[in-house]
This record gives sequence, structure tokens and C-alpha cells, in this order.
Amino acid sequence: MRARSIVTSRWMRGTLVALSLGLAGTAALAQQPAGWTPEVMMRVRPVGDVRLSPDGRQVLYTVREPVMTSDRSEFVTHVWLAAADGSEQRQLTRGDKSESQPRWSPDGRTVAFVSARSGKSNVWLLPMAGGEAEQLTDVKSGVQSLAWSPGGRQIAFTAPVAASDSEEAMVKRRDDQRVVGRNLKMVQLWVIPVARDSAGRREARALTDTLRSVEGALEWSPDGRFIAYAHVARPVADDWPTADVATVEVATGRVTPIAATGAAETQPRFSPDGNWIAYVASDVPPTWATAQRVLVVPTAGGTPRALGLTFDEQPGMIGWASDGLQIYVTEGRRTRSVLAALPVAGGPAVDVLTPPEGIMGGISLGGPQRGTAAFVRQTPDRPPEAFVSPLTRWQPTQVSRVNADAVASPLGRTESIRWRARDGMEVEGLLTYPANYQRGERVPLIVLIHGGPTGVFTESFVGSPGLYPIAAWASRGWAVLRPNPRGSSNYGKRFRHANYADWGGGDYRDIMAGVDHVIRLGVADSTRLGVTGWSYGGYMTSWIITQTRRFRAAAVGAGVTNLMSFTGTADIPSFIPDYFRGEFWTDLEPYRRHSALFNIGAARTPTLILHGEADVRVPVSQGYELFNALRRQNVTTEMVVYPRAPHGPNEPRQQLDIMRRHIEWFARFLGAGQAAGTN
Repeated sequence: MRARSIVTSRWMRGTLVALSLGLAGTAALAQQPAGWTPEVMMRVRPVGDVRLSPDGRQVLYTVREPVMTSDRSEFVTHVWLAAADGSEQRQLTRGDKSESQPRWSPDGRTVAFVSARSGKSNVWLLPMAGGEAEQLTDVKSGVQSLAWSPGGRQIAFTAPVAASDSEEAMVKRRDDQRVVGRNLKMVQLWVIPVARDSAGRREARALTDTLRSVEGALEWSPDGRFIAYAHVARPVADDWPTADVATVEVATGRVTPIAATGAAETQPRFSPDGNWIAYVASDVPPTWATAQRVLVVPTAGGTPRALGLTFDEQPGMIGWASDGLQIYVTEGRRTRSVLAALPVAGGPAVDVLTPPEGIMGGISLGGPQRGTAAFVRQTPDRPPEAFVSPLTRWQPTQVSRVNADAVASPLGRTESIRWRARDGMEVEGLLTYPANYQRGERVPLIVLIHGGPTGVFTESFVGSPGLYPIAAWASRGWAVLRPNPRGSSNYGKRFRHANYADWGGGDYRDIMAGVDHVIRLGVADSTRLGVTGWSYGGYMTSWIITQTRRFRAAAVGAGVTNLMSFTGTADIPSFIPDYFRGEFWTDLEPYRRHSALFNIGAARTPTLILHGEADVRVPVSQGYELFNALRRQNVTTEMVVYPRAPHGPNEPRQQLDIMRRHIEWFARFLGAGQAAGTN
């Protein structure tokens, strides 16, 4: 597979070399070439979904690897098993298809997981005493989530309504026109027995109808009588504000509303005694920049009670403490993340975990009385691995070693830096120095802008694969600034909402103040600056080239370039009207004033444009609009379109191509990374 460019370039005169990594183990990492390259970064394996066994002795986690052969380009995820003390680890599942969502049965004897090894994603059961995995469900539309009942006799799962025989026949005869917004495949909640009946069958039973669509994780009550879940009006991205919480009685299918207000309510969790349900609710009305808090309500019904606000007002629900007195949540704080405990009786959050560095993810509670946290941890210089720690005394134990040989070459040092914007607001970012950087050298600087705009750059491993080869840039002698301008998460509600009706204003000035700060530090060569970003980062990059000529090169990834046409073509048409407080047909001026396309006459910066052809979040037309406007003004530009790619390209060969292009484009205009003296 090759990326398809709409202009002739040297990249298109050859083909990508098939990089056959298969399912190679960590030994392959020891043979990596000197220095970081996109190819080396592809060998770093993401770890996720860490789950501790009921007895606390073993840990499940997932590992993702790229497979690139002559006829394949995909990521494959498998389930691994490790001892909770970190003494041993082994791959538990294998094959050409991915497995995900590993879940222990309550007695620890069986692991359920989701796999498409039979053609569609279904639930499979793997006996831990030995033997082959057995398919449990047979769903044509594919299982989305699963949860064991407390007694282990049933499994709840969600799946969209399957296409009917007549619909499948219409597709086969190419009579498959569709009316937009109609016949959406609502997601239903089902239960299925684990044991076969006397006839040797397992019959799945739907617990919800198709009037609303179930989404997110499922939560069984401790006695196994009820399941709590969130549901939305339609299974489309723009309907997230309609989320409500309900319970369904498993025996009868009787649904009881738990939270159904003007807020978006999600993430329900039963208390250990089953008498309370905690959930997360947004502000009213919900806004795309969000503000959320945890509430608790009696399971039998009553008035919800709000718990204390968290630092960023974006708590992620983890679960109740075993004594029912606290609720554990995870949340970002600046460039790091914490695990915090919210007192159910009220009052401010009490931090249980504040890592000295890095970030945590994939957090779950497990072990006897669920007194242990299992999670993934990483830092800028240490790749992701699975860990466990008691909640009462935070002492993380590393249980996986899948990336043990991943840091065989020097990494550029990454540090958090802060600066003041023009209006006095403090802004933070991450600065990665070139590998083997010598103090006093001035080097090319690449400014990388995150998406969102409520995204945030955190202290994740800089060598992980993706769209931006930070470790490879540093190996070439370039510094990388990743600013978190106003509008970013992890700095509180006020900061996150500070760019409303002001895209390209204060956020742009925050970024440029960061560039000036790195120049004042004596690191950046002010004559060799590059800028890039994806999604909102692409928006900001396209905006920057209309506002300044300080950058010698830019790369726009899936960028929003025209706020009006974006609103009319994206799958989230409420997004921009929320940020700009009105529709374009009632007030066009803000849309025009803050769009790169309506300011493009000033652009002269050589610009690379990268876009997925199947992107419904930021349609590829946004890239074409920018490309044609630049080309008609004779600005140096190239556009690369990736077939099949959604908003985030998810094929490894496409990701590899994008990383390579980012290196070659900036090398073409910024030059080598050696010191350029002072300026």
C-alpha cells in the first residue's frame, strides 16, 4: 500500500519497503540501528487494559504490535499474562486477529475477551487451567463491551442491531442507498448464560429496546439483579450531550431511569453494598470543552448529591473503595495524571496517588476486596509497562517487560517548561532536547500542537509510534516544543474554556510566546523553525501560516481550515457553534475571521498537508481547500491523501509513511540539526 499524493513528489516515485515485523518479541529491539527512526519507533509496543485476578496473584494486559507484510498492514493486539510480583510473563492469546477487553471471571478460572477470530467481534472464553478458547456469543454486528455477572453465571454485552437479511441482500445487489440519519443501528444490552442448557445451547437475551442506544461500560449490581449503563438518543458522535444513566433488572428487563437531566450523565458505578450509584455528570447545558463532577444517588431512587469538585473538573470514574467511603477517580494535572479519592460524605478530593513523573492509564481495581490498582505507567524516557500497587500504600510493582529493550539508543531529554503569555496567563509545555544536546547550542525547533482543542501533551514516552516521530526528530538534532495553550485540558475549567470564541487569538499568542521563550533559553535557532499538528493542531498550524512568516516549514494534519464548511460537513455539526456561541447563518463574521481559508492571502510558508480519505470528523475537503488556495498563490505545498484512513490513521504502514514525511519535509527546509551558533 502506498499513500496517494495529488502532486508529484520524490516520495511517490518509489514504494514503501514492506517492513515485516510480524509478532516479533523484544529480542528484535536489540538489533535496532543506532539512533531513533520511524522504523525503530514502530517496534515500541503499547500496553493497555491491565486487570488483576480476583486472588491478586496474576495480571492480564494487552500488547499491540504492527504487522506489515506483502499483503497486510494492521495493528494486532493480544492478551498477555504476568505474575503480580513481576516474576514472569507470557503471551496468552495468539493468531492473526486481535483480542481485547480481557476480563477475569469472579472465580479466576476463566478469562473472557472480545475477538474477531471467527469473522465478527464476539465474546470468547479461555479456561486458565488449559485448553482452547471457546466462542460464547454469535453476533453478526460485533460485540462492543462485556461484563461478568458477580456469580460468574452470565455475561452481559453490548452490540449494535444487526443488518437484516433484506438489507444484506440490498448491499449485494448494489441497491444500498441510504437516507441520512435514518435506520441507525442502535446498540442494545444483552445477557448470555456461560453454561449450556440441556439442549447444548446458550441463548442470548436482549435487555434493552432500540429506542435509545447503549454506550460505554456496563456495571452489575453486587447482588447480580441489575445492570447500570449509560445510553444516548442515537449512536452518533454529535449526540453525546443526550447521555443518561439507567438500570435494567436482569430477570424482567424492567428499565429504571437513574439520571436523566439536561446534563450528559455517564460512567455509572454501584457502591459495594449496592445501595448507591455514582456517576459523572457534565455542566448544564453540556459544552464541548466540558466541566464534570461525580454525583451519587440512591439505587432505589432519590435526589442526587454532588461530591467535591476535582482539580480539572474532568474526573474519570475508576470505582468505589471497598468500604464505600470513597470513590476513586483519575484525572490529568498539568502534564501528569493522578489517582484521587473523593469522600462520599463530601469535601475536596484527597490525592491517593501523585506520581513523581509520567502518566498512568488503563487503570482498574482488583484483587481481594479490590484493594489494588492495576495500570499502565510511562514517562518521557521509559516506555509503557503494566504495574500494580496497593491503594493504601502506593508502591508500584512492574509486572510486564514487553519493552525492556526499547531504549537502546539515546533519547532527547524532555522537561516541563513554563512561560507567561502577553496577558500574563501562565502557559506550560514540554521541551524535548536533541539527543546528546550540548548546552549553548542553537538548533532547529519543531513546534508540535495538540488536537482538541481540549487535548493536552503529557509526559508520555517520546519513542512511542504514532504520527509524530519525536524521538527521531531529537535523534536528528532538532528540539521539539509541545505547548499546552489556553483551551487545553489538565489546567482547570477556566483555562480550558479560555479560548471560546477566540480560536487563533490567545491560543496563538500562547504558542508564539512559548517559541520566544525557547529562543531566550538559548536552545532554538530563530531562523529554523517548523510547526505542525493534527486536527485542532492542524487548524492552528494552518492559522499560523496566515499570521506570521517566522516558520520556514509547516505540516498540517487533518486540519480544520474553514470553520463554516467544516460545520456543514463534519459528523459533529454542533462543535463549532458551541465554541463560537452561534450558528454561521446567524453570525458569519466569527467563522470568517477565525478561519485560515479567509486569511490565506498572507500565507507564504511551505506547507505539507496530510489527510485521511475516510475522515468524517474533519472531512478531507478541509485539506483540499487549503491545498488549492496555497497552490493558486504559488506557495510550495504538497498534499498526501491516505485511503481508508479515518481521523486518526490506524494502519501501521500509513503511520510509518506519515512519520517519514514529517522528517523529510522539515529536513528539506530546516536543514541538519547541528548547532547554528547564536542569534
